[in-house]
Amino acid sequence: MQHHRPKIIDVARLAGVSTATVSRVLSNPQIVNAETRRLVEQAICETGYRPNQAARNLRHQRTGGVVALVPDLSNPFFSQILAGMAAVLAPAGYNLLIADTRTEGRGSLLRYAEPSRADGLIVLDGSLPADELTRRTPVVLACEWIPGFAAPRVKIDNRQAAILAVEHLIGLGHRRIAHVEGPAGNVLTEARLAGTRDALAAHGLPAPRVFAGDFSLDSGRHAATEWLALPITERPTAVFLASDAMACGFIGEVQHRGLKVPRDVSVMGFDDIELVSHMAPALSTIRQPREAIGRQAAHRLIARIAGDAQPDDTVLPVELVLRASTAPPAESD
Repeated sequence: MQHHRPKIIDVARLAGVSTATVSRVLSNPQIVNAETRRLVEQAICETGYRPNQAARNLRHQRTGGVVALVPDLSNPFFSQILAGMAAVLAPAGYNLLIADTRTEGRGSLLRYAEPSRADGLIVLDGSLPADELTRRTPVVLACEWIPGFAAPRVKIDNRQAAILAVEHLIGLGHRRIAHVEGPAGNVLTEARLAGTRDALAAHGLPAPRVFAGDFSLDSGRHAATEWLALPITERPTAVFLASDAMACGFIGEVQHRGLKVPRDVSVMGFDDIELVSHMAPALSTIRQPREAIGRQAAHRLIARIAGDAQPDDTVLPVELVLRASTAPPAESD
C-alpha cells in the first residue's frame, strides 16, 4: 500500500511507459494510440494520481488567478458583483482573489498586476494610475473607469440613471431638490451630479443644492445635519443621494431628529443594495444589475486573456425601483 502521494513516475511504471507518455495522455490525448492511452488511464485510476494544477498552470504560463481590485470591501454594494465574477471564473478554472485598494498600499496593489501573480485584473476603482496598469496583465474595468485608459468597461450609464431618479422626484411635484454626491474626483460622482443638473435644467428648475459625501453611511448622516440646519423654507423637499448607504445614513439622522420620511423630505438612493427594501420606510432607488456586472466583467476578462483586444464598453440597463421613501411634497413651494 502506498503511503506517499502518487507521482507521475508511479503511473509510468505501472503502465510500462515513460513519464513523457503519461504527460501526453494528460495534456494531448489524441496524439497517443488507443491501447497506450487505455493502459495509462487505468494506471491513473489504480494509483489515484491527480495532476498538479499549479505545475500545469506554470507550463502554460498561467497562475490560475484573477484579482479584483475593490475600492472598499466594507461597502455591501460589491458583494453581488464579486459573486457574479466567481460564478463565471470558477468553472473556467480561475481562482478569484480580492484586494481592497483603500487598505493596501498602492505599491502592493500593483504587484498583483504582474503576470507572475495573476492572469488578469478586474478593476473596480477608477482612481488607480492608468500608466501603472498599462504594461501589465489583461485588465477589464467594472462600474468605475479610469479616464484615458483603453480597456473593456462593464458599467451602467450613470448620468442617464441620475436623470431617471430626478425625473421621478420632479414628477411627484418637487421643485427644490438636493443632491448628496460621492467622493470628490470620482467618475461616478461627476456623472451622477451631471445627470442631476441636466434633469433639473431640462424642467427649468433651480440647480440642485449639493452636499458633500463619500458613499458612506456616515457622510449621509452628516448631509442630513446640514439639511436640518437650513431654515425650513429653504430646505429641499427631496434629496437624491449618489448611494444607498448615504441614503440610509440620511434617513436615520432625519428620523432621529423627529422628522418623517417622506412626509418631511423625500429620499432617493442609488444601487439597490439588499438592506434598503427592509428599512422603514423602504427606500426608492436606482437598481444596478450588480451580479450581471460581475458576470460580464469576468466573461470579458476571460476573452481578454485569450487574446480578444477589443476595448469596447458593455453598458447594462438600470431600473427605477419605487418604494415608500418618496412621495409628493407636503405642501407646494
